[in-house]
Amino acid sequence: MKRSDSEKIDIFAHVLPAKYRAALEKRASPNVHKQIAARVSALSDMDDRFPMMEGYEGLRQVITVTQPPLEMVVDVKNAVELARLANDEMAELIMKYPDRFIAAVACLPMNDIDATLREADRAIRDLKFKGVQIYTPTNGKPIDGPEFMELYDMMSKHDLPIWIHPTRESSFPDYIGEDYSKYNLFMIIGWPYETTVGMARLVFSGVFDKYPNIKFITHHCGAMVPFFARRMCGLASQQLSKPSDDDFKMFYVDTAIQGSIPIILCSYAFYGDEHILFGTDMPYGGDEMHSNTIKSIETIDIPETSRKKIFSENAKKLLHL
Repeated sequence: MKRSDSEKIDIFAHVLPAKYRAALEKRASPNVHKQIAARVSALSDMDDRFPMMEGYEGLRQVITVTQPPLEMVVDVKNAVELARLANDEMAELIMKYPDRFIAAVACLPMNDIDATLREADRAIRDLKFKGVQIYTPTNGKPIDGPEFMELYDMMSKHDLPIWIHPTRESSFPDYIGEDYSKYNLFMIIGWPYETTVGMARLVFSGVFDKYPNIKFITHHCGAMVPFFARRMCGLASQQLSKPSDDDFKMFYVDTAIQGSIPIILCSYAFYGDEHILFGTDMPYGGDEMHSNTIKSIETIDIPETSRKKIFSENAKKLLHL
């Protein structure tokens, strides 16, 4: 395939730093995310990871800690300690491999909002991180809940984004009467659903009105939003003051959609070229998914100026790089 020499900033690449990984395996309760991560050595082993990045001139990654969410698998004390460990290790990775990693996103102990605010502030001020990551739902709660507003206020003042990653366990059944989700549908369909609901709750609850400077980055091309935004706004509660497609266009979205050109084009048509960011979900899916995502952006019929925005310029502007 074609290998472009243009600059590329992968906005949503996952890691599981080695010391953090070992501590998490000892302390966390059993969950499907640990089982998935155990099969992907490149999350922790840079000797496995870096060959996937070879051949793509100018490629660097913004790193985020992969699932599980700490609040889902450990108590508050352990969550605070593990989040600090993860963030310190990511800071070390950036210092050691600046040609590979351009920035990091803070892991947070979201089962304690006061500890979350302290760790977010430390990561941004001391470690120079470029944002924070939360999950939807968080602790089983909607992300427009009042307990999260202090974090949104803080991030709005820092003028740095909040990465939103969906989460759902395999124990969440597809139908009432079943005990678990079959065929990995909890992840395949459930995660995009959780992203979509989280985005809708943020819009309809007025979070963007309350914090006009707030910025969210969502995974998987904005999930179902580009397809259903008009339906959601058209059928929304009459209590809302004329919600429109534009309310959903305030989100930023990545391109981690397995290289599907029709989906990327749909997202491009909805969001325009200012709010789409190159992202691969690396190292999940290995080099094939990584290369397919790059190839899809290189081959879609859009202006070269738009392509450059997606590959790097939007990320640099959003993260003040």
